[in-house]
Amino acid sequence: MKKLGVIILNWNGLKLLKELLPGVSAATVSDEADLIVADNGSDDGSVAWVREHHPEVKIIAFDRNHGFAEGYNLAIEAAREYRYITLLNSDVETPAGWWQPILRFMESHPEVGAVQPKIRSYYRREEFEYAGAAGGALDNLGYPYCRGRLFDAVERDEGQYDGEPVDVAWASGACLTVPRELYLQVGGLDPKFFAHMEEIDLCCRIAAAGYRISALTDSHVFHIGGASLEQGNPRKTYLNFRNNLLLIHKNMTRRGGSRMLLKRRLADTLAFGMYLIKRDLANARAILKAHNDFRRMRREYTDFPDRDILPTLPGHKHSAVAARYIKRKKSLPL
Repeated sequence: MKKLGVIILNWNGLKLLKELLPGVSAATVSDEADLIVADNGSDDGSVAWVREHHPEVKIIAFDRNHGFAEGYNLAIEAAREYRYITLLNSDVETPAGWWQPILRFMESHPEVGAVQPKIRSYYRREEFEYAGAAGGALDNLGYPYCRGRLFDAVERDEGQYDGEPVDVAWASGACLTVPRELYLQVGGLDPKFFAHMEEIDLCCRIAAAGYRISALTDSHVFHIGGASLEQGNPRKTYLNFRNNLLLIHKNMTRRGGSRMLLKRRLADTLAFGMYLIKRDLANARAILKAHNDFRRMRREYTDFPDRDILPTLPGHKHSAVAARYIKRKKSLPL
């Protein structure tokens, strides 16, 4: 029985599959790891192409599109033979040997509940990629940032984060490895998030269950990024702000969450004002809609942790907003 199941969730992504799946398969399929395409009811011939050109790749085919979070939840539920699961975005390129350090680390560290490699840009190969870089943190207002990326400032990977694995607040969903049973135990990805930050919420729940989140630097992958929505897209702005508020609400006690959300409203008001100054009305409206929809959606979450999770995670002692927009820093420690 193989130990690792690497799952790519696909929906009408034939172009990306043709471009990247051959390399990912060559770098992954082995005596210890399987590559699986979980298809969300595609009608572009994706499943037929994989079956014809890559019979070594396993297929889980759904009859309709369940969305990103629920699609992965169903696929991981079905992948019963694997102890560990890697959620791998369809727009990720994997070099040879990418998964071995991850699997060995997970096997030797049972206290770790999620792990990511270094994530570098597919097009700017020497730079980190926005979504995850060298491991994620959450600042004192719940804003996410990374080793290697502070808001719009993305660093070159010059080995500045290389070394022993480190504990982080969250691991990127672009390439996220978890013990399968733990993933199911904490409830998997939250379908209500739709897209963006669902892996951060998952990592918060894994941390609440008593496990560490880690980032490795002896493994790396290349992520295209922005395959669904590019940076600056008002839809992306909306989802990031709304889901970040939901993340705070879900992973704090009632009292702790109320205090942090009050501060976040003030900070988000400043972000709203910045968009107005730039005359970017679409993104300003996206922030307003995010807060309005959060107030409605928060009623759907009635179970709260018995302790505040976010202040226990790396990054909470820092203000990412002050570091980037007041002090003009381009990096911030965990």
